[in-house]
Amino acid sequence: MLTRFNKWLVALCCIGVIACTDNSESPSEDSMNQLAERYVKLALLVGKHQDYYIDAYYGPSEWQQQAQKLPLEQLQSQAQSLIDDIDKTEPLETEVLRKDMLMVQTRSVMAFIEQLNGKTFSFDDESMALYDAKSPNLSEADFDKALLELNGLVPGEGDLNSRLEAFQSEFVIPKDKLGKVFVAAIEEAQKRTKAMIELPENEAFTIEYVTDKPWSGYNWYKGNSFSLIQVNTDLPIQIDRAIDLASHEGYPGHHVFNSLMEKHLVDGKGWIEYSVYPLYSPLSLLAEGSANYGIEVAFPQQQRLQFEKQVLFTLAGLDASKVELYYQVQAILGQLSYAGNVAAKRYLDGQIDKPKAVAFLMKYALSNEKKSKQRIDFIERYRAYVINYNLGQDLVKDYVEYQSGGDMDKRWQVFAELLANPKSASMMVVR
Repeated sequence: MLTRFNKWLVALCCIGVIACTDNSESPSEDSMNQLAERYVKLALLVGKHQDYYIDAYYGPSEWQQQAQKLPLEQLQSQAQSLIDDIDKTEPLETEVLRKDMLMVQTRSVMAFIEQLNGKTFSFDDESMALYDAKSPNLSEADFDKALLELNGLVPGEGDLNSRLEAFQSEFVIPKDKLGKVFVAAIEEAQKRTKAMIELPENEAFTIEYVTDKPWSGYNWYKGNSFSLIQVNTDLPIQIDRAIDLASHEGYPGHHVFNSLMEKHLVDGKGWIEYSVYPLYSPLSLLAEGSANYGIEVAFPQQQRLQFEKQVLFTLAGLDASKVELYYQVQAILGQLSYAGNVAAKRYLDGQIDKPKAVAFLMKYALSNEKKSKQRIDFIERYRAYVINYNLGQDLVKDYVEYQSGGDMDKRWQVFAELLANPKSASMMVVR
């Protein structure tokens, strides 16, 4: 099997950059590799205009070093030329998905360049252009039933938001116990994932606890199957977030997704386009959606409750007697997840101002004022990216469960295959 370096070496031979006598690739493979290289270099150039556009890169270091800040008009011309050339390419049968993904990713790069250059997108147009998907068109009426259920379920007196905050405060992990609880959750998530997915032997990550961030957790993938995972401790962290973050950021979430792409596509096939991960791209819908859905793949509800009651509640020093009620409440809160999309759409499209957006989240997402303001900070920074969490989760869930036919073991298999062979949102729609 060729190493990643040798794959790139062969590609350079084929385009005449260096002299070689052995060319084991077909003209079609050679053409796709050249297009892939152009895509990687274009993405790196765009990254010079936006600090967090490139979420991960583990390609040739000289490509990153050579990237200069060029005029956006020049980058737009490069992107259009690349789109035209991808469209004209006739891939091998085994590379049809590769071509399709390269096209949808490049079109996303083009849209982001246009956005940087001053083009204004509506929320829905932006999400389609960058992520190949659009959030459902919902209103307050779609959330009223869940609010009514919660109103009769959450104990205490006063308005629902205050009662919910008081109830959830009983399940906050003390800060001095966060480390032990997270380590236990991660070890269990890793054990469950490794039993079903073959991971690189050297995969690993480290955890840092940080503050003053607009997100609750973040995976910084460094390449060679290694990640840095950061957990934001600005706000109280409830017990369910231990497994959520362990699975979402680690196993079988972002860490596994990036490791499998590197192992199967970059190292295994020499598909260098996957050595760069633009944050604002269709890959993010799959990344966030699979990371969220992966939580229930690794921890089916009853198994999760048992593990949390027996292990995590004890480590956190919390009373587990109300855990069933807690998860009843959490399940109904999940029905309000799209309220964040509605708030983001109305706020970014100028239909409501910031105070009204915060008030909307407090009422329909049932987050307190501080958390609602943090969510608006996230929306201001990442804009339509918010659709990737809930819509992405729903699309991945529908796709995997349709393909697996309800078989739990096959569900793991389909899930792993999707991570190793990424598809965009429109490619996952179950018809």
